[in-house]
Amino acid sequence: MKHLPKHLRPRRRYLAVEIETWPDADLARGPFQRELWYAAQNLYGDAGSADADLTVLGFDYADGIAETVVRARRGHVEDARAALACIDAVGGDPVGVRVRGVSGTVRACSERYLHGRAGISEERTVVFENESRTAVVRDSLLDVGGSDGFTGATQLDFE
Repeated sequence: MKHLPKHLRPRRRYLAVEIETWPDADLARGPFQRELWYAAQNLYGDAGSADADLTVLGFDYADGIAETVVRARRGHVEDARAALACIDAVGGDPVGVRVRGVSGTVRACSERYLHGRAGISEERTVVFENESRTAVVRDSLLDVGGSDGFTGATQLDFE
């Protein structure tokens, strides 16, 4: 079977997406794809979400930061952004979702907006609430571990 000619193929746009969560969360492509579909379906209904055709391509996750590319049909980029903004948890773990940029090809999207930030972190021992605790440091953000989970902090909280 032959491929369709280029002028007959459906046109797509690719959104570079960053997902941030607590360092002990377990994120994967499947649960994120499911949440994206549910968010689009709740916003636009069955027909609207099928028309947007949102698909997660690849998924890179390490230490609380994930990067992925979301494919959408051309003309539905704003619909995709709105659906992504509705995602507040994946698999019971709270998440923050940010669109870094939009491109016309997967390659350009990856090269321009995804810089391999997933996995750039370190562990450090800090004093928080008069106790020595372990913290995961990413850029200037610290996620301090405690008995009831993590607490988000910045460098200013320790000076």
